[in-house]
Amino acid sequence: MAAESDMQSGKRKPKIALKILLVVFTGGLLLIWLITTPPGLLGKSDAVAYAVCHRISSHSFMIGDRPFSLCARCSGQYLGFLWGFGLQVLLGKKKSGFPSRWAAGVLVLLVLLYALDGLNSFFYLYPGLENWSLYLPNNPLRLFTGLGMGLAISGLYYPLMGQTIWKDYSLEKPLAGTREWLLWTGGGIGIGLLVLTGHPLILYSLILLSTGGLLVLLTLLYTMIWILLFRRENSFSSWGDLGWWILAGFGTASFQITLIDAVRYFLTGTW
Repeated sequence: MAAESDMQSGKRKPKIALKILLVVFTGGLLLIWLITTPPGLLGKSDAVAYAVCHRISSHSFMIGDRPFSLCARCSGQYLGFLWGFGLQVLLGKKKSGFPSRWAAGVLVLLVLLYALDGLNSFFYLYPGLENWSLYLPNNPLRLFTGLGMGLAISGLYYPLMGQTIWKDYSLEKPLAGTREWLLWTGGGIGIGLLVLTGHPLILYSLILLSTGGLLVLLTLLYTMIWILLFRRENSFSSWGDLGWWILAGFGTASFQITLIDAVRYFLTGTW
């Protein structure tokens, strides 16, 4: 019995050590990032966005005399993902079936519209290429095509993640009926209209939510990657069971953001 107890203790120690290391690494990295990045909530939001977005002022909505942390397209993309994924968590629970053919076709269309508007906008960045454009780009179009892309990512990623992590997932679709789809798309459109109101308090909240959506997406992606690397697929019964894995995903996302921030700041010397 004593030998068996020692063996079990030996198995637990590496796990405990790994958890301590994870907490120390993530906490230390987060502390360094908080100290070295611009002050204030919007300053921290800018630093998160700095790692993934070009942040061109002319391609961004403004709050007062400062641009959003993310450009119009990226703002829409991460707000759309946050809304679409969050709604499926609330409505779908462990329903992890992929969208039907017609729904998948809609998601593909949203992706194509995003790519088309992005390419059209790209042509206007360089003199001489604007002749290749189809129309004059503008921020509302960037916003709504970004929202569509974010919704499309959430519509595909939620069932993919569900089929990867849950041990008792269902192949029922999280967005099965007309009501759910109307709520899903209507919410995305509503978010876009809120941005267009230009109300400072609403814009302030949406700026923070957009960079929050970016953090959520990166964290969930890395969470699933760690689960796959450790071969723990279909081992979890609830979101609570994922606590340490989500922390690992957040730590990895934070490391990516910190590394890119540092490299970009070293090359440009400015936020």
